[in-house]
Formats: sequence, C-alpha cells, structure tokens
Amino acid sequence: MRLLVIAIGRLKQGPERELAERYRERFESLSRKLGFRGLDIHEIPESRHADAAGRIAEEAQAMTAHIPDGAMVLALDERGDNLDSTTIARHLERWRDDSVPCAVLLIGGADGLSTELSRRAKVRLAFGKATWPHQIVRILLLEQIYRAGTILSGHPYHRA
Repeated sequence: MRLLVIAIGRLKQGPERELAERYRERFESLSRKLGFRGLDIHEIPESRHADAAGRIAEEAQAMTAHIPDGAMVLALDERGDNLDSTTIARHLERWRDDSVPCAVLLIGGADGLSTELSRRAKVRLAFGKATWPHQIVRILLLEQIYRAGTILSGHPYHRA
C-alpha cells in the first residue's frame, strides 16, 4: 500500500520542511519491510477565492483530483477523533492487510475541508482542540506515520 499526503499549502525551505522530510525519509526506510510502497506528499496551492466557501470548494476539487480510485481516506479535521498512535498504526496495518492500494491523508487549508471530503474519510483525526499552523500539522502527521511504522515493526522508538 502506498501512502499519499495531500496538503493545501507549501512548506517553504527551512526547518519545517527539513523536519517534515526527515520523518518522511525515516518512514521510507521502514516502509518496504512492512509492506508499504512509500510515502508521497502532494502540495496544492491555497485557493485565492474571495470567500471561505469558494476557497473550500476550489481546494476540495484540487484535492479530489489527486485521490486515486480505491484509496482509503484519512482526514485531518478539528472535529475528528483524538486517536492514539497505536490506533493510527492499526488503521494503516488493517488497510495494508486488506490490500487497499493507497491510503490518502488529507490536510485542508485554513478554512478546513469540504463537507464532501470529510464525509469521504473513513477516519477523521484531530490533533487536540488547539489550532495549529498547517506546517506544524504536516510535521505532526508525518511523525505519526513514522511512529506507526515503528509500532508495526516493533522498533523501540514508540514507548507507550
């Protein structure tokens, strides 16, 4: 199973991009042994539409265009569930074992995800009630993907 992060917004060069890339590379080093076919990140520019509804609709259309057929969708959503790392790992493990071709992890823009994309998600994940910049959310998500890999491999990185 391939993992694909689709994120609204681009990470500029600097420490945030470096840390995000470090977690992506760490997962990549574990992924083949665990039956995953890698982790790709697709950045979509933020919509410049004048109102929030228009921005959400444009971003949803752009995100949807990159979701492969048969993909399982996990959406970052402030109204989602606060899942522990082991539960996230078990979702990825189950999808992999069910021969899902791709798991797509969505990070919406400042206005959030469209209702349609949120409904399409099999899992809606929140990183608490706090509001986080999208750069930090991407780093948190990539760290959790790496942590899921370490949990599935029995690596000591995850000590719960």
